[in-house]
Amino acid sequence: MTPRSPPAPMSLSVAVAMLAGVSACQVLPALPPLWLGAVLSVIAAGFYIFAPTWRDLAALVFGLCWAALVGQSVMQQRLPDSRVPMTVLVEGRVLGLPQREPDSVRFDFRIERGPAGVPVGEKVRLGWYGQPPGLDPGSCWRLLVRLKCPQGVLNPGGYDFEKSALAQRLAATGYVRDPASARRLAPAQGVDAWRDRVSHQIAQALPAGRARFVQALALGDTRALSDRDWEILRATGLTHQIAISGFHVGMVAGFGALLASGLFWLWPELGRRVPRPQATAVGALAFAAAYTALAGFALPTVRTLLMIAAVLMAKLLRRPQSGADAFALAMIVVLLVDPLSVLAPGFWLSFLGVAWLLWCLPHERQAGVLRPFFESQGVAVLGLLPLTVWFFGQASLPGPLANLLGIPAISLVIVPLALLGLLVAPMSAGLAGLFWTGSAWVMDGLWWCLERMAHWPAATIWLPEASLLAVVLGCLAAFWLLLPRGTPGKALALFLFLPLLWPDRHTPAPGEAEIVVIDVGQGLSVLVRTAAHTLLFDAGPANARGLDMGEAAVLPGLHALGIGRLDTIVISHGDNDHAGGLTAVQRAFPLARVLAPEGWAGPGMHRCQRDAHWRWDGVDFRILHPPPLFPYERNDSSCVLRIEAGGRVALIPGDIGRHVETRLVREQAPRLWADLLIAPHHGSDGSSSEAFVAAVNPRWVIFATGASNRFGLPRANIAERYRRRGAAIADTARTGMLRFSLDEQGVRRQSARRTDTPRYWREPGATGSGYAIGSPDSER
Repeated sequence: MTPRSPPAPMSLSVAVAMLAGVSACQVLPALPPLWLGAVLSVIAAGFYIFAPTWRDLAALVFGLCWAALVGQSVMQQRLPDSRVPMTVLVEGRVLGLPQREPDSVRFDFRIERGPAGVPVGEKVRLGWYGQPPGLDPGSCWRLLVRLKCPQGVLNPGGYDFEKSALAQRLAATGYVRDPASARRLAPAQGVDAWRDRVSHQIAQALPAGRARFVQALALGDTRALSDRDWEILRATGLTHQIAISGFHVGMVAGFGALLASGLFWLWPELGRRVPRPQATAVGALAFAAAYTALAGFALPTVRTLLMIAAVLMAKLLRRPQSGADAFALAMIVVLLVDPLSVLAPGFWLSFLGVAWLLWCLPHERQAGVLRPFFESQGVAVLGLLPLTVWFFGQASLPGPLANLLGIPAISLVIVPLALLGLLVAPMSAGLAGLFWTGSAWVMDGLWWCLERMAHWPAATIWLPEASLLAVVLGCLAAFWLLLPRGTPGKALALFLFLPLLWPDRHTPAPGEAEIVVIDVGQGLSVLVRTAAHTLLFDAGPANARGLDMGEAAVLPGLHALGIGRLDTIVISHGDNDHAGGLTAVQRAFPLARVLAPEGWAGPGMHRCQRDAHWRWDGVDFRILHPPPLFPYERNDSSCVLRIEAGGRVALIPGDIGRHVETRLVREQAPRLWADLLIAPHHGSDGSSSEAFVAAVNPRWVIFATGASNRFGLPRANIAERYRRRGAAIADTARTGMLRFSLDEQGVRRQSARRTDTPRYWREPGATGSGYAIGSPDSER
């Protein structure tokens, strides 16, 4: 038997092994110290070089150790997790294009000078309340800022900010503490300053509202795009085509290669001095690098530039390459330069999309243009469907048709016209305006079609959070369906999509209830689910200067849990941290009945009053407060909801204070006893009196708070009061979303998003009390 030859140094098997090692590192709950990662990386590199037969295994180990080394280095550059955010005076430079809201500005800032303990040389993300004059891209400032480590809410289907902060190398987040003391040290300069100036020039050359897509596609400036614009793009599956994407960088590189080839056609004698293949490679690389700079060196474009550079470098060195060799080399280079890129969905979509095309499409030249285009679109849609569901939890029905229209229009007409405008702008503002007008005119026509597609019934299908096994089976199904014609049993492959597209939603049985405390930061939103009904208690905050948690946390969580309908929404009271997200939730679930306290309830809402009760699927719901004709007094007017399933009780009292607690103990003490309690008013000193705690006597107490919140909630003495009664304490700032089940067997915690899926980049969450999730001291 002939022994198997060792894999080539940059073979596809080596690239896949390295990818497996890098990916495995990202699921670790903690990383080894820097010295250990460095030693193991050197040992693995030695085996890779001097033991060719072990090259694949060495690549896997090296990928794991290299990713751990880079991850540990980035984590050490972060601001440490602290109970109290720090206020410091720093100097630095504005990065990127600041995002301006009506009364605030968000921007990235590289700290160049600061006191000990500040991440000097690192990037932080800041907010500035107001509209500061002169906060231009590339300008230098001295600012008094309040910083904390990157922290965010954690729910299924939601945005993992801490993971994104790691991938973007964000060392801290915060805000400008004293705007009056801010001083500009140097005016705007650099590439970002130029991008900002040209963006304003485009806006002035086009009528109001028509410049936003030209700015996005020419400069990567998406600041003018509205939430409605993004909704339409998601519904039509064209989000990846707006702003400068990796696809556009590749397209511009191809244009650079064509332009270089054209020079040889015009002046054939150039071939005597410069080899044509190398010249076209240089032209492609130069154009790709320039276009990446226009995007402000955004991560997806830098990743694509690295891929292009790796492939073109082999051409410059006159190394023969097959498609698989080029693919493997590009992957290895990207993983070496930035192993944390695997945290971004774009990495997987880019490489898997190219892999499908390399494998499925014929290598010989085909006659015509349309057939290869349609085939590539079909391969991409089918092959990337599992990953699209995994990363985004949705599928776009008009997406294939929208891509057939949008990709040629954007790539072949809109982007080239926008870039021609950039090229001629220094010479003729009028001619540049004509190119930009043509680009906007074509985009207007495409947008007219996309708006109508987005209004199709069920244009966007939201799917429950998929398991890793379901994604693997989906990829296997796509592989099976994309096998050559004549492969037997292709129809059976469709069954492998079922776990991905039609998963088990794990609904409670009749007589049982599920309580889901959604992590919305400093606020409250609780989902109650029975066998066939759903109720949402509060909708989280919506800050004009920050996120709408109804849109950013509640809705993604509901979609990920497979909630397709809300029967009832209870808004405990009108404070923003409980009712702010209602508008977003109602927009997604317009048929839900809304209960709210008298004095705040709006038109079409029902009154939330004492003794209102109903029964769903064997589960009893009862309102304990407020009584009829009770004046609206904000917190003390909160709806208090009691849920009983199988003899077990959950109590959600909103933000009631001690005055209402005393009244409830006096008038309805037997109804207050509960196994599970959402602590009133987030664990403040003005609630959870001794008498109330004794009357409820809970086994589980949940504090719904935000990490490092300025109120210092929950108060340590309040948490200790519950703890003395034998209750288990949990805080959403530390646990993320929490799920409990109520039935005849008792109250059981099903999952805690943060603590059940630990990752090395996730901070535990700084809270006032320091209590994390525990277990009841006694059983009932």
